[in-house]
Amino acid sequence: MLVLVTMLVTLLQETDFNDLGKLMLGGLVAAILIAAALTVIRLKLRGKKPPPSFISITAPENDRAE
Repeated sequence: MLVLVTMLVTLLQETDFNDLGKLMLGGLVAAILIAAALTVIRLKLRGKKPPPSFISITAPENDRAE
């Protein structure tokens, strides 16, 4: 990760203002792809471990004392 940051800093020092828009657009696309990949992974992991059954803290209507 540190290597990528170092490469980005050196790249930014060598670019002019017109290239910064391309870098920003590339960063946005990369962020969207990473977020989508993490969401897909999280949803697949959730499917393997089903959520616990719903537990109600209220008694059913027929079990209530009157």
